[in-house]
Amino acid sequence: MNQQQIMTDKAPAAIGPYSQGIQTGDFIFVSGQIPLDPKSGVLVEGGVEMQTVRALENVGAVLAEERLGFQDVVKTTIFLRDMADFASVNSLYETYFSAPYPARSCVAVTGLPRNARVEIEVIAVRK
Repeated sequence: MNQQQIMTDKAPAAIGPYSQGIQTGDFIFVSGQIPLDPKSGVLVEGGVEMQTVRALENVGAVLAEERLGFQDVVKTTIFLRDMADFASVNSLYETYFSAPYPARSCVAVTGLPRNARVEIEVIAVRK
């Protein structure tokens, strides 16, 4: 199966040896997006709520590069630095997705790049 790199300047540039996303067949794998401003590359301020919105907007920008949206997402993984943020993240998350909701995992981690509070990755399918 061929792989094609997905790149957009509407999401932050990769801060390591990875792609913003990879398309293979009908599947689109979006790398974990932390809440970096795509223009400045700086972590957004304002707590977990602002960081969640920015991370989801970054995910959306990578999906849009492939003419896809959140309705095409079949699996998400959320990484939280503090599980106490779960309710706040969940309430914002549900404004981006609608039923049938994608399968999802949410895990607490001891740290994230750039000391972010949240990171979100997704898998989408071209229908």
